[in-house]
Parts: sequence; C-alpha cells; structure tokens
Amino acid sequence: MIKEDVIIIKPPDTRPNENIILGIILRLFSVVAISLMFMFVKLAMQNGVHVVESLFWRQLTAIPIVVIWFAYSGKLQSIKTKKPAAHGIRMFLGISAMGLNFIGFSLLPMAEATVIGFASPIFGTILAALILREPTGIYRWIGVLMGFIGIIIVVEPGTLLNIWKNSSSIGPIIALTGALLTAAVSIQIRNLGKTENSGTIVFWFSITSITPLGIAMLFFASSHSQEVWLYIAGLSICGASAQFLLTAAMRFAPVSVVMTMDYSALIWTTILGFWIFNDVVSTSTWFGAPIIIGAGLFIAWRERVRH
Repeated sequence: MIKEDVIIIKPPDTRPNENIILGIILRLFSVVAISLMFMFVKLAMQNGVHVVESLFWRQLTAIPIVVIWFAYSGKLQSIKTKKPAAHGIRMFLGISAMGLNFIGFSLLPMAEATVIGFASPIFGTILAALILREPTGIYRWIGVLMGFIGIIIVVEPGTLLNIWKNSSSIGPIIALTGALLTAAVSIQIRNLGKTENSGTIVFWFSITSITPLGIAMLFFASSHSQEVWLYIAGLSICGASAQFLLTAAMRFAPVSVVMTMDYSALIWTTILGFWIFNDVVSTSTWFGAPIIIGAGLFIAWRERVRH
C-alpha cells in the first residue's frame, strides 16, 4: 500500500508507552482509511476532479489534524526546524509520489494498483544501499530479486511494450513510478529523522505543500456537483485520519511490527474495487501478489534481525 506521508523512522524497540497490540490495531485501521481514501480518489477523478484538486484538499485537511496532534501532545515547540531545504525536498518528492499514486489508482483496478504499490519496500532497499550506503546482505538482495519477479508477473511486460498502441498500459508504469518515489520519500525521511521527530516532518510536509498546490488550484480548480464534493470530502477526511492513525501506531509499536499490517490493504481494495467499480482482479495479479508480499515480509524480517 502506498503511503506517501507515512513516517518511516525506526523508533527504539523498547519504550515506556509500548503497547504492541494497540499499535497493530491502529495500523490496521489506518490501512482501512487509506483504502477508503483511494476509493474516493478514484470516484472523484472519474467524475472530473483533477489530481491537483485531490492533492490540495487532501493536504489542507491534514493541517488541523497535525496541529491538534501537537497541541494534545504538548509539543508545539518541536515544529521548529533547522532543515527547511530538506523539508522542501521531502515535500516535492511526497507530492509527486502522492500524485502518481492517485493517478495510478484512477487508471488501474484498485487491487492491482495496491499490489504494485507493495513494491515500495523493495525499491527502498535498493535506494538505501545506493544512497545511504546501508549494508545490504545476500538475504535482502534475495528479497529484492523475489520482489522484482513478482512485479514482472503483475505488470506483464508484454503489455508495456505496446504502450504506444494501447494507452491503458501507462497505468502500471505510473503506479511503479509512484512506488519508486514513495521509496525515495522514505529515504529522505530517514535522513530527516536523524534530527527531526515524526510530527515535525508531517507538519512541514503539510504546510509546505499547500502553497504550490494552492497556486496550481488557480489553474485546475473547477465547480462540481454535491455528490462529487462528497467524494472530495471523503478522500480528504480518510487521508487525514490515516495520517493520524499511522503516526499514533508508531508511538506504541516498532515500525518493523506494524508495517507488516499494511498488506491487509489488498483485502480492502479487492472488496472495494469489486463492490464499487466492478473490478475483476487479473490472474497475473493473484500470482504476483503473494511473491511481492512475501518479498516485502522477508525484507522486513531481515531488517528487524539486523537491528
């Protein structure tokens, strides 16, 4: 599942307020919220809402959630930062990844877009090795290889070769690019996490993204029916709620534990896709999904062992 604004920072495995069961429950609810967000995104974009509008309202709704979170935790002073440029890069990568993920879900069946999004940890392992110079042993490279085999099965390279003849082939490419940029976001967040806490990163992502999106709205905003505005409200509320739940989950349980819950998204997106959009999951998706999920779980397990 694609989570462009998720804070992927590995907190200590032992903490005073650790409650693994609560962390897992919060993460599962966040996955449901994200699945509903993508459902509303797909409905909105099918009814004439531009991706810029979806991004703007999604980010605008997140701001009061973040402020309330800081006020509740008594950490308003922690929003100060000494790395505005790094937050700017995080914003650019985050908005680009989120936009591509939104478009990917609008073009593909929800289950297929979700499975392709599961490639993000695989890309993240590669980027961490290349950019952060993290030691990557043979086991994690085996996980990466497994993941790419699953990706090849799902996206069916034969159809991609006909992209100029069949415009529908662009969907998997956009979804894969979104997964790659989502992985890049995680790398940037790891760098920021060395000096900034998770709430600060979420706050500055929400604040800095509103200005460019607000300017873009002058060119892409349009009037909509009451039904479509309900779709926009749904994606905004579900997105902001998911952000809150994701951040809360990581206060109570280690990331290596709660991240494995993300794969439950395939259940919800398959159900919602069939129920709302009459999506039929392709055979290649069913064959590739277990391989990609298995690779992601294997990489997560090796990450936990390594730490």
